[in-house]
Amino acid sequence: MAQAHHHQPAPDGATVAANESAPLLEVRDLSTHLTTKAGVVKAVDGVSFHLRAGETLGIVGESGSGKSMTARSILRMEPKPAAEIVGGEALLNGEDLLTKTEDEMRAVRGKRISMILQDPQTSLNPVFTVGNQIMEAARIHDPRSDRKSLQQRVVDLLRQVNVAAPEKRVNDYPHEMSGGMKQRVVGAIAISSEPDIIIADEPTTSLDLTIQAQYLRLLRQIQERTGAAIIFITHDFGIVAKMCDRVAVMYAGRIVEQGDVRAIFSQPSHPYTHALINSVPQVEKRVERLYSIPGQPPMPGAEITGCPFADRCEYADDRCRQERPPSYAGRSGNDGHSAECWRLEDPSWQPKPYSA
Repeated sequence: MAQAHHHQPAPDGATVAANESAPLLEVRDLSTHLTTKAGVVKAVDGVSFHLRAGETLGIVGESGSGKSMTARSILRMEPKPAAEIVGGEALLNGEDLLTKTEDEMRAVRGKRISMILQDPQTSLNPVFTVGNQIMEAARIHDPRSDRKSLQQRVVDLLRQVNVAAPEKRVNDYPHEMSGGMKQRVVGAIAISSEPDIIIADEPTTSLDLTIQAQYLRLLRQIQERTGAAIIFITHDFGIVAKMCDRVAVMYAGRIVEQGDVRAIFSQPSHPYTHALINSVPQVEKRVERLYSIPGQPPMPGAEITGCPFADRCEYADDRCRQERPPSYAGRSGNDGHSAECWRLEDPSWQPKPYSA
């Protein structure tokens, strides 16, 4: 199908970055499949993105869109044997993590890339003190340190994540701490080896709004102090606006739009992104009813031949259901802003404003 000559398909984000400077992490065409009773689920379906040093990339989408599975695949922590990485590359400073042995990956996890999981309740062992658990993480990556210097390091780490009276709290067990405090302990474990990349997988979901704001501020402080790049996984576009430099929008295992946060908020180019942004409540607008996206994401294992969002999209036609759209330059015109939508063949197209 001929493209409009002045609106050519965009190169993916990884290619754009490579032209400018070598990214810290470059993911190319990553695919992870799950074998279930219902058949094969393409949990991650040809995902490409890049991350530069010191940058925060938001990966956003509804539950089940493949955000966490993408992160786990990069770290080779996909749930085996059901899940299998079937293709692609994940280049960390040019080294492909997908070709490394399990022993080599142990040196990467925690040391070069660490992960803050969604629920600290399941991340922390209830029978060990938090000090013990942070010390264990620090010792694995610095085995030559003596016990006294490790103990001091644990206290320093708790102080870095703004835990009051860290000398006392090292002896606490997880059940003696609030949810927000436990999430800080998990953060201390994540930064204990000064990683290049921190993957934060919905770390604020179980926190109330006040604690959530404090935790987001804490992550920014950690990033400023250590220079770590962050991949922030969330379903909340409000958090993306506060935290991220760039954003990748996932739907049914694919990245359907990615680019600079400002470009995507001002000129969302995929109907799904547009709908997600309109789902965020706005304090200054009084509405009878909040906007919600009609319909449901595709069932896991469903065979998708065209655009995965077609069944929920008011702009979809037969081609959308039959052919997967290529990646086009986004409506903002910014470098690296791209979206997979046939409507972008027409450079004058823009989504209609929603009214609740």
